[in-house]
Amino acid sequence: MIQPSFFDFPNRLEDLSSCGDPLERLSATVDFEMFRSLLEKTLGLKKGGRPPYDAVLMFKILILQALYTLSDDQMEYQIKDRLSFMRFLGLDLSQSVPDAKTIWLYRERLTEKGMIHQLFKRFDEALRDQGYLAMGGQIVDATIIQAPRQRMKKDEKEQIKAGEIPQEWKEKPQKLRQKDRDARWMVKYSKARSDKEVNLGIPLFGYKNHISIDKRFGFIRGQEVTDASVYDGHMLTNILNKDNTASGVWGDTAYRNERNEAWMEKNGFRSQIHRKKPKGKLMPRHIQKGNGVKSKTRSKVEHVFATQKVGMAMFIRTIGIKRARVKIEIGNLVYNMKRLVFWESRKALAG
Repeated sequence: MIQPSFFDFPNRLEDLSSCGDPLERLSATVDFEMFRSLLEKTLGLKKGGRPPYDAVLMFKILILQALYTLSDDQMEYQIKDRLSFMRFLGLDLSQSVPDAKTIWLYRERLTEKGMIHQLFKRFDEALRDQGYLAMGGQIVDATIIQAPRQRMKKDEKEQIKAGEIPQEWKEKPQKLRQKDRDARWMVKYSKARSDKEVNLGIPLFGYKNHISIDKRFGFIRGQEVTDASVYDGHMLTNILNKDNTASGVWGDTAYRNERNEAWMEKNGFRSQIHRKKPKGKLMPRHIQKGNGVKSKTRSKVEHVFATQKVGMAMFIRTIGIKRARVKIEIGNLVYNMKRLVFWESRKALAG
């Protein structure tokens, strides 16, 4: 068996750098120290006992989990196993690694304090300081983030929808802890062409990530998390960003209704939302053409969801909307970090 030498560790890190380690680029682009004051204020320090792990280190672990879709147990293992993870966290081979329980407790603490939203805002402030202002108008959309499907009887579903807890669950606390009473079903329709055009409903269970992005740079500027059954259009006023330098708002037909149009006009927004097909009539040619032009802009938001669902394989494995909100908001923050790496790389190539 070959024994590693003292120089193997730095030599291997140099090899990773030469291969283009994405975590090294992320560390070089994002100043994680900007989050320290918020994190330390939230976590606090208790007198006596074992000293806590560094607050920024623990936060960076959550970033890694979102990037690579890792459970707490897998996160502990991968930190010990992967040199790129250790370098990203600022650890060397002699230092201890937070175990799965510590990671879980840290995330629970942030969940209780509702901290991720504040961290998201702090990063958005940093983007503006670097010149990445919300510009060009904004694009809104929502997507389902799926959770494990719950097996429930019909009467249990009705009780949950009514805000009640089935008696059988009350008698079995362990079963109750494993039941997500906040996630909901929704049916997503898509069109499949055969001899006739038929709407095929796909049932999905989980939560919904409502976002708005700025048209110029594509950063997520507004966000809201709900259960999957909430209609997209109901959340428009919650996610629009009034700091955008332009007034245009692009979105699909789910966002077009009298209430939203009146609210946007009153608050200085200019609606570029798709128009709906008249009921029982063919779509007028001019409306169809106008929607096609708007789609060229509106489609940019799909890049966010593609990155999160394909690149980051975002999925909810926790129980309850509070924890789901943390998972999804961290995913949105990580997307913005990746987006910043993209723009800074373009700057470097251009300049």
